[in-house]
Amino acid sequence: MTTDHHHWTTPITPELLRGFVDLETTTRGLLPHRLTARARRQIPDDQLAMAEAQPSGVRLAFRTQATTIELDTLPTKRVYQGFPPPPEGVYDLLIDGRLTAQASVAGGNVRTVTDMFSQTSVLAEGPAGTARFADLPAGEKDVEIWLPHTEITELIALRTDAPVEQTPPNGRRTWLHHGSSISHGSNAGHPSAIWPALAAAAGGVELVNLGFGGSALLDPFTARAMRDIPADLISVKIGINIVNGDVMRLRAFTPAVHGFLDTVREGHPTTPLLVVSAILCPVQEDTPGPLAPDLDGGSLRFKATGDPAERSAGRLTLNIIRDELARIVQQRSADDPNLHYLDGRDLYGEADYAELPLPDEVHPDPAGHRRIAENFGRLAFGDGGPFATKTG
Repeated sequence: MTTDHHHWTTPITPELLRGFVDLETTTRGLLPHRLTARARRQIPDDQLAMAEAQPSGVRLAFRTQATTIELDTLPTKRVYQGFPPPPEGVYDLLIDGRLTAQASVAGGNVRTVTDMFSQTSVLAEGPAGTARFADLPAGEKDVEIWLPHTEITELIALRTDAPVEQTPPNGRRTWLHHGSSISHGSNAGHPSAIWPALAAAAGGVELVNLGFGGSALLDPFTARAMRDIPADLISVKIGINIVNGDVMRLRAFTPAVHGFLDTVREGHPTTPLLVVSAILCPVQEDTPGPLAPDLDGGSLRFKATGDPAERSAGRLTLNIIRDELARIVQQRSADDPNLHYLDGRDLYGEADYAELPLPDEVHPDPAGHRRIAENFGRLAFGDGGPFATKTG
């Protein structure tokens, strides 16, 4: 730690970070990753490479009396060619678990996706910037800064007007979750309001979020990463990306699920493991993928382009996947009493869709994220749930 007359500069070390899987040292600082280096070497496309480096669920955590906090970062922002740029990424500052302040970092690198299907892109480099939080409450406090879930974020420097120390261990269980873009946080308003973060807060657990936009595809390298990540609770949300990417038929899907679960169980043989199917998504319930953007009406929506008649030949839909996941879990749970199944429509179903429709037909809005989190908290962490705190 270094100081000038009014500010302390604290090195950003692994001890000040939560929710990451790996840290890459760069010429400027640290780049959090949500897959291991070994897994990253096996990534086959730009989409997952970009998604795993976006720090969904990653946060700084420290104790301080500071009333001014500055975090220098180099963001890499993603835009789609032909579409308006998305809003700036948000940094959430929580004090003793409560959202207290927010900031954004202007500038940074911009990666423009030139083809939505292949996710090919070009990178334009830009300057680093500062997320500044001022006029914070006086006195000692536990601070968390949740990094933008939509922007790759290279951490450069942490400055405060009072010393920083590590937050003491809190004894909370670690929840490791893997899922798709909804778990990643698509359409959530800010990083501590993605549904896994809200559910983790309700359940009193520490989140490690492996929600990867477009990339929950039963990849073996993701299973191996999960096998090796310490965790007290594990959930795997399976279905939507496999259908909307049209990447498998039923014959390949069933053994892929078994293989994924087998690998996770190699490292976590008795950990509570919850298999979650997709939330309601009417365009894919009974129509196979691939999913395609639909620009009619002036806003981005998605539509399924497969032929429902091909279901008998093994083309996958969400209903087919839900039935198969339920069957697999029932079969395996005879020998694995800590394996559980949750139908995603219990998190967001017909009544939720009527009240809180999916704006683009695939992803929930911020209120939808809250609804999913509330239902997950009740069904998973509540009394009788697979993640409930054991007493006695």
